[in-house]
Amino acid sequence: MAEHVPRKLDDLEALRALAHPRRQRILNHLSARGPATSADLARDLDLNTGATSYHLRELAKHGFVEELPEKARGRERWWRFVPADLRFPLRSEQDEETRAILDEMNVRSISDAMQAFRRAQAAVEPGGWGDAFPYSRGTIRVTLEELGEFFEEYIALLNKYDRPAEEAGPGARLVHTRFFAYPESEA
Repeated sequence: MAEHVPRKLDDLEALRALAHPRRQRILNHLSARGPATSADLARDLDLNTGATSYHLRELAKHGFVEELPEKARGRERWWRFVPADLRFPLRSEQDEETRAILDEMNVRSISDAMQAFRRAQAAVEPGGWGDAFPYSRGTIRVTLEELGEFFEEYIALLNKYDRPAEEAGPGARLVHTRFFAYPESEA
């Protein structure tokens, strides 16, 4: 089971690096498919190899990816995603620029996730993994503190089932999950 130590991400430069759309695509690819070279990523994501190398170095500078020197051959550099439980500043702790970056990143992330969900549904036949699209929508009446506890229990549940591909059982597949919650307006 992977260890995900919470990391508060309140450095504006790191947030900008993380929020960049191409870097998000690179991170998502490395997270889902494992280590790759910049050439592999450029080909798979239809990006420029030089730009991909630059984005990887920027992500590495902030600890989101790291090199795998043991896989390197000649000038070829391999990169891997660094799993982390990223925690962003509370809205009350965010300045205007931080809030704008996080809001845009969240909107893009939710939109991208919905597009990926629709593509996944369209690509499978019913039965087996084709039936594996659980969905839940609900409401809970909680205090602010209870909502915090609820979120931590959700993260703990994800961490309970998270494991590297080489440790997963036969037939295991990567499953994408999303969580977002928002309070009802008091108006």
